[in-house]
Amino acid sequence: MRKILAVIRREFIERVRTRAFIISTILFPLLMGTFTLLPALLLRRAGGTKRIAVVEGLEGTFAARVAQALETNRRRDSAAPIPFEVQRFPAVGRVEAVRDSVLALTGLSKRAEIDGFDGVLVLTGETLRDGRIQYYGANVGSPAEMRRLEDILRPVVQLERLERLGVDPGVVMQAIGRVDLITQKVADGKLTGQSGAATFGLAYGMVFILYLTLMIYGSQVMTSVVEEKSSRIIEVLASSLRPFELMLGKVVGVGLVGLFQLSIWAATALYLGSFGASFMGRMMGDGGGVAATASTGGPTFLSAISPALVIIFLVLFILGFLFYAAMFAAVGAMSSTVQDTQQLMMPVTLPIMLGIMTIFALVNDPNGTLGKVITFIPFWAPFALPVRYSITPLPLWEVVSAIVVMILSVLGVAWVAGRVYRVGILSYGKRATFRDMIRWVRTA
Repeated sequence: MRKILAVIRREFIERVRTRAFIISTILFPLLMGTFTLLPALLLRRAGGTKRIAVVEGLEGTFAARVAQALETNRRRDSAAPIPFEVQRFPAVGRVEAVRDSVLALTGLSKRAEIDGFDGVLVLTGETLRDGRIQYYGANVGSPAEMRRLEDILRPVVQLERLERLGVDPGVVMQAIGRVDLITQKVADGKLTGQSGAATFGLAYGMVFILYLTLMIYGSQVMTSVVEEKSSRIIEVLASSLRPFELMLGKVVGVGLVGLFQLSIWAATALYLGSFGASFMGRMMGDGGGVAATASTGGPTFLSAISPALVIIFLVLFILGFLFYAAMFAAVGAMSSTVQDTQQLMMPVTLPIMLGIMTIFALVNDPNGTLGKVITFIPFWAPFALPVRYSITPLPLWEVVSAIVVMILSVLGVAWVAGRVYRVGILSYGKRATFRDMIRWVRTA
């Protein structure tokens, strides 16, 4: 046991001290912070005041309403400038001539003239009849800007149509108001406070964390074995330890490194999730609405994660990592170079990639035949069981049985991988085949 702990300590310290670990541990939270806060800063700076010319090809108050809607569409932050400054041009009966004269002052480089325009909005009978509004602008390639303009104009056009048809706009607008489906999860006859989006996010998050850990740190186990074989360090280590002790220490040591780094990233993500929403609310000047939503939504979401689910996830996370990391170690023992591992690791990585795809089937039908079957298949049990339990309560016997099957599978894989590792770490010269692996298992 002392030797295994020594290997675990060596693997942990060697990786934590590396420049790559330090950079990735710091860089990833910085990137999360950048992607959390940068959109708010860009939204605040985006655009500025746009000078819009409205060519009025219709009689009545329609053009005035359009101009008013554009000018009063302030950002939520009252300190921000009016997004649109409007100048109206009467053009009943001469729309094309007025339009062309205004276009001559549109899109000028660096606003060469003080009276230049950023865009021209043409209102004609076609606007009310077909809903087609002609807009000529210097920047029509921005989907966000064009969508914002459409959102402003749509209700004004609808209101004008209703009034011209003699229909009370207030009654109609009230009748066609938006309808939202508010979902809440029920477990054992009690409300959990968890929404449908939160349920999917929780399930996907657990699967993605396991997938990321296996692909990053499982492959590190494999790469470490290959590098030690290439440098012949493995021969010195094998003279002092049994191969199984060496493999177990390596798997657990790398796993602890991954758990340590993921804990830092998770803490950063939780902090940015609350601070970022509050910052976004202040930047957008919503009076704390976004921040309040985040502050109420965050704890509600976290409180919906039951202690039983946390225990199940951690147990399956550890068992799943041991299961796949042992196979990665065996692949590393079978390879002489890192290039050799690219083909041999495919049977290991393919089940992992399939595991992350199972979430979409499990979310739709967690208690279906597929979900129940893959819960007892060790390749996908670490993905399926936590996801199913996060969506719907499962019988205790099913949870315990799946964990027992997973424990037995880990022991079986560790036994096979240990026998492959015992021979493979001292095998040089060529990449081993799966036929060699079978022979090593039988004769080791």
